[in-house]
Amino acid sequence: MELAPSEKLPSPASQAETLVVRIFSFSYHHSFPHDESGNGGGFVFDGRSLPNPGREERFKSLTGKDAPVIEFLQQQESVHRFLANVFSLVDSTIAAYHHRGFKNLMISFGCTGGQHRSVYLAEQLAKHLRAKNGVEVIVRHIEQEKLVT
Repeated sequence: MELAPSEKLPSPASQAETLVVRIFSFSYHHSFPHDESGNGGGFVFDGRSLPNPGREERFKSLTGKDAPVIEFLQQQESVHRFLANVFSLVDSTIAAYHHRGFKNLMISFGCTGGQHRSVYLAEQLAKHLRAKNGVEVIVRHIEQEKLVT
């Protein structure tokens, strides 16, 4: 016996109004970010293969949110390729999570010091995702938070 449309259970896609995407930057010299959702983690992308602005004196006191560092990283073809791959993987995962009714996704970017590359990558992904409907983006920069407290 088939149920009438009004009697059918709601689909998982209709249950997940908003997907919360938590994006972290961190240093591999310290620990991985903790998954606050209780799901046990998510994607971890290693930015250490990318050119390191921290090795240049002019960038040492800056972060991946500062214009000179952003300009430096945007000039690197390897950074564009890295982000294109991340965007592709994350976009397809978000579509699947929406379809399955999941409510949380955690994405972390690590680099040596958690100051330049990982911060930049996290900010770029956040910018990319904020343009999407049904996604709430929360960004935390673990190493930068330690400097404020």
